[in-house]
Amino acid sequence: MKKTEWKPQKISLSGAIIAAALTLVVGFFLGKAFDNYSPYLGGKISSEKSISWSDLNEVYNSLVSNYDGEITKADIIEGAKKGLVSAVGDQYTVYMTRDESTEFNKSLHGDVGAGVGIEMGLRDGYVRVLRTLPDNPARKAGVLAGDIIYKIDDEEVYTWSTENIALKLRGEAGTSVKLTVARDGEEKSFDLVRETINNVSAYYDFKGDKKDIAVITINRFDTDTGTLVQSFANDILNHNVKKIILDLRNNGGGYVSAARDLLSLWLDGEKVLIQKSKLSSADEITYSSKNQALFANTKTVVLVNGSTASASEIVTGALKDYEKATVLGETTFGKGVVQTMLDLSAGTTLKVTTAHWYTPLGNTINETGIEPDVEVVNTYDDTNHSRDPQMDKALEL
Repeated sequence: MKKTEWKPQKISLSGAIIAAALTLVVGFFLGKAFDNYSPYLGGKISSEKSISWSDLNEVYNSLVSNYDGEITKADIIEGAKKGLVSAVGDQYTVYMTRDESTEFNKSLHGDVGAGVGIEMGLRDGYVRVLRTLPDNPARKAGVLAGDIIYKIDDEEVYTWSTENIALKLRGEAGTSVKLTVARDGEEKSFDLVRETINNVSAYYDFKGDKKDIAVITINRFDTDTGTLVQSFANDILNHNVKKIILDLRNNGGGYVSAARDLLSLWLDGEKVLIQKSKLSSADEITYSSKNQALFANTKTVVLVNGSTASASEIVTGALKDYEKATVLGETTFGKGVVQTMLDLSAGTTLKVTTAHWYTPLGNTINETGIEPDVEVVNTYDDTNHSRDPQMDKALEL
């Protein structure tokens, strides 16, 4: 087979955030707004509430009159809606059809149904496998971290967004899907059968010779993630732990309110987030809860990588600003914007960027990410051979 050179490239992929997919939770995590977040932040809407559609009608009429094929008006309208929103040029502001909106909301709550057991994300311009889950179809078949997702059921998808690839791989348990990856310039195909994926938002365990190091892993920030971790706190303290490792790797985000609740275990009524928006004349500041900071004086290490994004970066940035934790791993994704979900007619949704957020010290992380205090890289080879130098170093600190 002729080898193809897959060079690193820059391409525009909407929703190009990690799909921490436990196959495949969608790029969700695009930082949903606070529960009480006003769609317009009390701001003023442009006085230009309507525009002339004569130019659009001209294109439509010319298309209908000249196109040698079948045109479905409903498809044209849906396409126009997507094009209208994408014209803003913001990868995080998107129009979702009813089906896309339903799947998006399911993924926010970890309801991924059935898949093949892959976590994936954008790397070097391609959506790659970041790791496969134990005892799941992809790992059993031989899919490896670093593989470029090239085709699904023989359809080329390598230019698709992480989000859309995730949707394509998901399906009913027991159904088959053909996955073709690019590895070392060659195509490799795998016939997989989807299995139901258990995708909890957070869990914890104890490591170290004396089991005195608590590792809290957050897969996403669901509505109940903050309170779930708070429920772990007493058991962790009863173990007289000397250190907490907060693992936010491959966590693409979720609800900001959940990030606030989690931070309340370390920060006592302190500022955790600043929001700025052209739609509001005043900054909106969010504070952690009071009298819940059970871990305020516990040594903490936060694990991050290039797929740590949005709400995960809110947590990382706040703990770093207040010097409550050592950040270890790789530079985070860099998503410093907030989206609001606006329900439209017929079950459709507009996910729109309504603000930019800043760390407690006023730093922006958008498009730059958060640099770790201690840099440790996990390679694809490490992942494929079940090595974790980042965790090893965190245990040593």
